[in-house]
Amino acid sequence: MAEEDYGTFVDWSQMGDLAKSSGPTKVDCKELKEFKQMARQGHWAKNHKLRAQVYQQLIKAIPCRTVTPDAEVYRDIMGDAATKKPASHAPLPEFVDGNPVPRYCLKAEAVASVHRIISCIAGQFPDISHCPSLPAITSLLLHFSKDEAQCFELVSRILACNEPGKRLVDQTFLAYESSCMTFGDLANKYCTTAHKLIISTAQDVLEVYADWQRWVLGDLPFSHIVRVLDVYLVEGYKVLYRVAIALLKFYRKHKMGGQGGQASQQQQDSGKIRSDIQAFIKGIGSAVTPDKLLEKSFSIRLINRKEITLLQLTNEKSLQQKGITVKQKRSRRNVQLALNPDTFSSEIVGAKEMHDIWSWIPERFALCQPQLLFTTSVHGCSLNRFYSHCEGYEPTLLLIRTTDGDVCGAFLSSDWEERKRGGNKLSFFGTGECFVFRLKPEMERYEWVVIRHPELASSIKAEVQDGTASSEGQNIDNNLPQPEKPAGDLSPFLAARHFNLNSKNTSMFMAGNFDSIIVGGGEGNALYIDSELNHGRTGRCTTFDNPPLCAESFQVSLLEVWGFQDAMAQ
Repeated sequence: MAEEDYGTFVDWSQMGDLAKSSGPTKVDCKELKEFKQMARQGHWAKNHKLRAQVYQQLIKAIPCRTVTPDAEVYRDIMGDAATKKPASHAPLPEFVDGNPVPRYCLKAEAVASVHRIISCIAGQFPDISHCPSLPAITSLLLHFSKDEAQCFELVSRILACNEPGKRLVDQTFLAYESSCMTFGDLANKYCTTAHKLIISTAQDVLEVYADWQRWVLGDLPFSHIVRVLDVYLVEGYKVLYRVAIALLKFYRKHKMGGQGGQASQQQQDSGKIRSDIQAFIKGIGSAVTPDKLLEKSFSIRLINRKEITLLQLTNEKSLQQKGITVKQKRSRRNVQLALNPDTFSSEIVGAKEMHDIWSWIPERFALCQPQLLFTTSVHGCSLNRFYSHCEGYEPTLLLIRTTDGDVCGAFLSSDWEERKRGGNKLSFFGTGECFVFRLKPEMERYEWVVIRHPELASSIKAEVQDGTASSEGQNIDNNLPQPEKPAGDLSPFLAARHFNLNSKNTSMFMAGNFDSIIVGGGEGNALYIDSELNHGRTGRCTTFDNPPLCAESFQVSLLEVWGFQDAMAQ
């Protein structure tokens, strides 16, 4: 067999069509852009030996630490054992978090080789504290290695990557946990219908999303994961997010198709949902080809790598502030428990409606529970009292019920105290995590327009771009700088200053002064409330590209503001 050099550990009877070599036999390119195009098109997908050679080339080109163990280190450590079949499985280190070695298309005895390689890696990389994807990555690369030592070197280089801004594998619990939160944020924004399905059926959404890496590196059939690996080795970590979101989309389609277009809304134990998703992904080959999976993955208009990195760092910072940096007994509360109907009390929404709103908020606040800061039924209809009760809290949730019975509101990312930086002039502040919504007569959320239309932000830049408010005929200052946020404030993820926006009208999030509060600006306001918290207006605005959230002119029956209380600190 032509693949003998790179097929020592492969059970060819399990390889199917991948055992038949066809197509190109070499790759003549050195430019990353060409490699990217070839990887997505599957240029080396039908030739096992060529794929192995390309993997060697790509991984050896990864910038690594000065001292990175190579194949000779493995041979020195293992001695004669490096060339012999292992007699038994070496125990896997604790940092793989109990994840087994997926066999894929390896010979049965080759699984023991994976155990031995990982055991050696554990000794050479003492800084690894949590790396649940390592068994899958090692198993995959052994398919394309001449011997254990070569596989060890390939895996070592992936782990030792030190290219600025690039990550390939999570190696700490903090990085892994924040990646789960980041996936939840991305699913919330770019896979809305599937996210709603998980919210409505799983008791603990975070527990379900904690499996996202395993969906790709562990559950996918070999024919699919090697196509993902082709692209991952060229484009990096973001590919895993894309593929996992595509899998979530296919899962939702599968559930809807199996239930006549109506997915069950009955909540189930999260373990059952996790098992259901795992079973679907393991059997995905019967409905979705590898190329179709990649096509779906790259048709998703995700934010770019820089912005994903910002979000990842935000979530890491949030976990660090809560003291969650190492593996511990899972203590984070799920969405449903944080909104305990026995203790939650609002005059505007019920626990179920608040649960739905909670599913929209950024993932790092899932550890928080709602805390009532202000309500007109207790504190009266005074804008001054509104500010005095809400200042010092970030973020906040604004809820409004009109005299017509409509319910609408906004998630506001920044402290209302920031309004003071503009003096008596009405100036916008906040970040792109703000959104507006309506609950009655029907439920709908309207996010920052740049999320749905990323072409409005042509590039990231460091300079500040501050929008200014315009409402009710007032003249507003156009030149106030965006204040620097002190340490400990919310992350700049999706903050206007990170984007080269085509128009300031697309970054008018929230504003307030002595006679009004405003949410959303540009050709109108999503919400305008007067100083007596009695009269309001709503209309389309450029920032959220929303329709009126209720009657365009309305009377406020009740207004509430909720904060986010850290459940871990109680």
